[in-house]
Amino acid sequence: MTTALRAHPTPALLALISHTLAVLWLGLMAGFFGTYSANVNLAMLQMDGATYATVQSAFNRNVRHALFFVLFFGPPLWCALALATAWRQHRALWWRLLALVGVAYLLGIVFFTQQVNLPLNYTTEAWNPQALPADWAQVRDRWNAANLWRAWLSLGCFGASLGTLVGRLAGRRMPG
Repeated sequence: MTTALRAHPTPALLALISHTLAVLWLGLMAGFFGTYSANVNLAMLQMDGATYATVQSAFNRNVRHALFFVLFFGPPLWCALALATAWRQHRALWWRLLALVGVAYLLGIVFFTQQVNLPLNYTTEAWNPQALPADWAQVRDRWNAANLWRAWLSLGCFGASLGTLVGRLAGRRMPG
């Protein structure tokens, strides 16, 4: 056990737990966006417009629940807590990379979703499935492309965060 961990076990343990939870949350969101892009979106490409409009609107409405919000907004919060509780290590590469991951998720997922996906969600929710606009397929394709962006970025954030945790733990010297 390192001297720092023995001297201040609670902050060190809190930092490590929050870092681990950041990685876990990022992995869950990468899985969510990836599964949606690789399965749900592909299946929905086979639907006629009325069915697509009905199903997409139902997905949009039903994803608005507490668990999804906790998972969606959790990664930058866990990253921030991990960074704040390990502030003394702010010069370490893992710390700086985790900060970059948190910012990338916040801007590339949260802000991007607010600016791109949510307006498209509101558009599809306003559709009358029996009288779709002429550009309904283009809106669907834009939403799918935006979600694919989130899938790739969240996968990158997960991979990078996992690397920061491994690097952080590998940097600790084992006794003996």
